[in-house]
Amino acid sequence: MTLRFTLRVTTLVAIVLVAAIVVSWASDHLAGVDGLREAPPTPGLLARGAYLAKLGDCAACHSVPGSPAFSGGLRMMTPIGAIYSTNITPDPRYGIGSFSLSDFDRALRFGVARGHTLYPAMPYTSYANAKPEDVAALYAYFKHSVTPAAAENHREEIPFPLSMRWPLTYWRWLFAPRAVPFSAAPGTDARLSAGAYFVEGLGHCGECHTPRGWAMQLKAFRPSDGTDYLSGAQVNNYFAPSLRSTGPGSLAGWSEADLEQFLTTGANARGASFGPMTEVVEHSTQYLTKADAASTALYLKSLADTDVTGHAGASDGQAAPDKPQAGSGSALGATAYLTNCAACHKPDGTGIEGTFPRLAGNPVVQASNAVSVVAVILQGSQTARTSATPAQFVMPPFNRLSDNEIAAIATFVRGSWGNQAAGVDAALVHQVREASAP
Repeated sequence: MTLRFTLRVTTLVAIVLVAAIVVSWASDHLAGVDGLREAPPTPGLLARGAYLAKLGDCAACHSVPGSPAFSGGLRMMTPIGAIYSTNITPDPRYGIGSFSLSDFDRALRFGVARGHTLYPAMPYTSYANAKPEDVAALYAYFKHSVTPAAAENHREEIPFPLSMRWPLTYWRWLFAPRAVPFSAAPGTDARLSAGAYFVEGLGHCGECHTPRGWAMQLKAFRPSDGTDYLSGAQVNNYFAPSLRSTGPGSLAGWSEADLEQFLTTGANARGASFGPMTEVVEHSTQYLTKADAASTALYLKSLADTDVTGHAGASDGQAAPDKPQAGSGSALGATAYLTNCAACHKPDGTGIEGTFPRLAGNPVVQASNAVSVVAVILQGSQTARTSATPAQFVMPPFNRLSDNEIAAIATFVRGSWGNQAAGVDAALVHQVREASAP
């Protein structure tokens, strides 16, 4: 009786698994959208494709120093192991040279490449709103303007059975949005719609600035999904700050002009890019046309949950008392700041615009999560190098300081000159130091 029952259960499980694999295969092979039309590679189409590739920041993952452009090879750590970006040059063997336009569309917007679901490190969940004509322009660019590179793709470093791809289909079914081309709601301002198309789509801003759920899925893809959208999230040793306009630690005090300047140069009077965002500015947003930069700024400023007005970034010139934290008294914080930081950021935290970012009223400094402040002090930073700002200024790492000293400095700047963020303790500094060690 027990043997018969076991056989029945085993058979049932096998049938379910086979059915699941068949359904997964069918879904992966049949994904697509009507309206795709391959067009002749005219100069205008190729230029549009090149611009869209910059907006999508394709080079950030698919190009690595010392290798041909777009030949892949970037190693990315995931909770289950390391994966590598793939070759997207038109090489017929290792790249996408044999991809049809439909194949390209399935990979870009559905996350399905030649019959298997891609790891969601590829932000297809954001690219899902790409318009058919833009998909065709990107396809033409990669097929006709990118030099083929016979660079073999790296195998992922994920142990079996986690390395099996077919379960990713179910992740996609559960968590990816429907791949529907973007269309503006009737009566929507054209500039606002253009900003939404970039931020929610190819700009994939939510991939870093929106928190993730238990299965590493984004909690929101657009404003209609709730206030989690672009509300800030930790990415490795950095906190990508809120891009909403509500309260301290957000863009409440930034104007549209501030945002335009930041996107195209990496800095403005209120702060400067750091960490991964510097690369985004250098490889992507500096290339925004004036109209697209203005539309993006308008859209981001529309993401306000209430009428709360945040800090405008003004400094009162006075340092607030350091909040007592473990191992970081007020005297230590003030002294360490004056000794190590004030020469560039000034004693009143106002910095020097375009060179050394201000700390007073800086949304990153005031963010609820202090990990970015700690990471920048430990690891240093550098300004973005763009066509508008070719000179690059470097902040050296201060990892020679003790955990207590760095915690004291971070606490001091988060509670001074009108800043009102919570203090930092040495345990967080130690955690970031360990995580960022070579």
